Amino acid sequence: MAVTDLDDRAPDPRRALGDRGEDAVAAWYEAAGYQVLDRNWRRREGELDLVVQRDRVLVFCEVKTRRSDRFGAPVEAITREKLQRIRLLAAKWLEERRAVVRELRFDVASVMVTRGDPPVIEVLEGAF
Repeated sequence: MAVTDLDDRAPDPRRALGDRGEDAVAAWYEAAGYQVLDRNWRRREGELDLVVQRDRVLVFCEVKTRRSDRFGAPVEAITREKLQRIRLLAAKWLEERRAVVRELRFDVASVMVTRGDPPVIEVLEGAF
């Protein structure tokens, strides 16, 4: 496939939905006085959606976005394996950054996006 062929592909609608949810949650944290330190931090083991900080509280947030609850609430998509992977990635992020924090928290954000309406965000602070 030529490089120009890649540019002709339609954008992935699931990725676009996820990006919209992450944008909304990042704005939610910023409005609450947090600073976004990282978005979509990737390593071989996986990805951290959002890393935010307010004062000396560092938060790793997993964002799940859905168009409906037909298959359950967004938060229900987070498995035990996913939680373990997020913890592993958080440790790697902290090691790379040599971050010093007083409080560490893991949040889960559920985002429901329906056509024509603003996203509905629910953040479960200290989820795991």
